[in-house]
Amino acid sequence: MKDHAVVIVGGGPTGLMLAGELALADIDVAIIERRVNQELVGWRAGGLHALSIELFDQRGIADRFLAQGQVAQVAGFAWIRLDISDFPTPHPYGLALKQSRIERILADWLGELAVPIHRGREVTGIAQHDTGVDIELADGKLLRADYLVGCDGGRSLIRKSAGIDFPGWEPTTSCLIAEIEVDEEPQWGLRRDRTGTHSFSRLADGGPARLVVTERHVGQISRAAEPTLHDLSEALIAVCGTDYGIHSPSSISRFTDMTRQAATYRAQRVLLAGDAAHVHFPVGGQGLNIGIHDAVNLGWKLAQVVKKMSPEALLDTYHGERHPVAQRILCKTMAQTALLRCDDRMDALRDTMSELLKMDEPRKRIGAMLSGLDIRYDLGEGHELLGRRMPDLDLVTADGPSRVFALLHHARPLLLNFGEPGLEIAPWADRVRRVDAKPVGTLELPVLGVIPAPTAVLIRPDGYVAWVGDLHRTGLTDALTTWFGPPAS
Repeated sequence: MKDHAVVIVGGGPTGLMLAGELALADIDVAIIERRVNQELVGWRAGGLHALSIELFDQRGIADRFLAQGQVAQVAGFAWIRLDISDFPTPHPYGLALKQSRIERILADWLGELAVPIHRGREVTGIAQHDTGVDIELADGKLLRADYLVGCDGGRSLIRKSAGIDFPGWEPTTSCLIAEIEVDEEPQWGLRRDRTGTHSFSRLADGGPARLVVTERHVGQISRAAEPTLHDLSEALIAVCGTDYGIHSPSSISRFTDMTRQAATYRAQRVLLAGDAAHVHFPVGGQGLNIGIHDAVNLGWKLAQVVKKMSPEALLDTYHGERHPVAQRILCKTMAQTALLRCDDRMDALRDTMSELLKMDEPRKRIGAMLSGLDIRYDLGEGHELLGRRMPDLDLVTADGPSRVFALLHHARPLLLNFGEPGLEIAPWADRVRRVDAKPVGTLELPVLGVIPAPTAVLIRPDGYVAWVGDLHRTGLTDALTTWFGPPAS
């Protein structure tokens, strides 16, 4: 293996997406992955939320996921389903799709981008220097990178080696999840009792059963203590009085409601993304999704720093923007976990929440939060679009009809000029694409509704608006310098 500008440790969805973002910016990037192939042991995440599908659409690969998944209303708060089909987005839905398939699609995309994935390699230690990071592998080999990103999960070796604290809350509940054969069919569906919430379902096409059982006592998670068939049998008997004759497991794994977040997402030349930066109970299905969002936020910033187009301080905005987002999600996930507990008082609270979420305003607010469509980065006061995702407007351009997401396929900054031609950005022309366009239709955001149309918008490669123009168009030079570096001489 040769040295690289950026090395990503971990080849899950977060690491794969980040590698793609960097490759689009022509950065020399490679992934080190402990697994020898793309196979996953045990059940992992099973779906994508609306914002993730939008981000894939911005890279021109959303159709690959939609072709293999099942469109569904997947947003829910503590198993209370929320319909977002009336949201102003080209993808007002989620997508049921196994993590293994998500990873395969992303890995195929990286193959097209010629990103090397070094499989069967395990990192055992790192050492930072002023100009890079030395990476020690289990086979004794050394690798060097200008920057290292840990996408290696909740037990991240990269986070620990970088000395980054991981404060939070210890687990209060644990669940076993298995794909397994049963001799006796349980009653399919959800079941709630004093122990917690349990789920019994049959995989498609006569496949094995998928069982999710809350344990009476909190189980431990470690690579040295993976749950066994005996553990699952005991948990089922405790809850159901029988283990249904379980046998021939395809997978058995455990998850808990442990909730933690890295104190910082950056320690000099080491950065964290995905589960390495934040872990929580999987209710709401947001873990994989916010990892993808981390990757898209970090990728273009890291690329600009590696190319020396922007100062290293740009990397601090990654923590500044993404840490509050995950902090909010962790808080809402803990609230959902509490609602899943079962006693008469909690049932009464759950019924009250169900009534509230049938109302339009609460449904829209919580649905936008769970789907990721309500994120607003703190870029200061101003137009409602500032710091928010740019809607996928249909456009009329000199080259014919287009739409916003199509103009972002190459992950390049975009200045959309809706006013009179002549908005000049010559000193940034090598970095920022300018398109004169006429919007078709109105601008509408989830929850907020229709908003005033600006005369121009500066869109970052992650699809978020960095500047909004008015009649005077002030502040554009400052925004260009802040996000895309000083003007070319």
